[in-house]
Amino acid sequence: MTNRDLLRRVFDAFGAADVAALDDLYTDDYVLELPYARPEPVRVEGRSAVQEYLTRAFTVFRFQLAITEVNELADGDLVAEYTSDGTVVTTGKRYANTYVGIWRFRDGRVRSTKEWYDPIVSAEAVAPD
Repeated sequence: MTNRDLLRRVFDAFGAADVAALDDLYTDDYVLELPYARPEPVRVEGRSAVQEYLTRAFTVFRFQLAITEVNELADGDLVAEYTSDGTVVTTGKRYANTYVGIWRFRDGRVRSTKEWYDPIVSAEAVAPD
């Protein structure tokens, strides 16, 4: 399986809110970084901790991710651009954002992700009317 295929499998798991699927997709020492998260940037270390973080996130956000562009780096890691389309569970509002992520791999699994997105879109989607 290529790293692009692995990325698609991760996005499929996100769309299904299936954090258990990440057992086979992420390394044990996986690191998630969200520099634009608010109220403060997020860094979560370890697959189990990331699964807990995503479990909480999926109680608020439910969405599908669609890859719009992928660039492979010399070492096989990827810089991907993608979009989300879904809803915010707590407000019922549509959630559609754009992302750029650096996806790093080791031994057929994702070892880290650093992802940027528009925090204003997220804040407006979760804000009550």
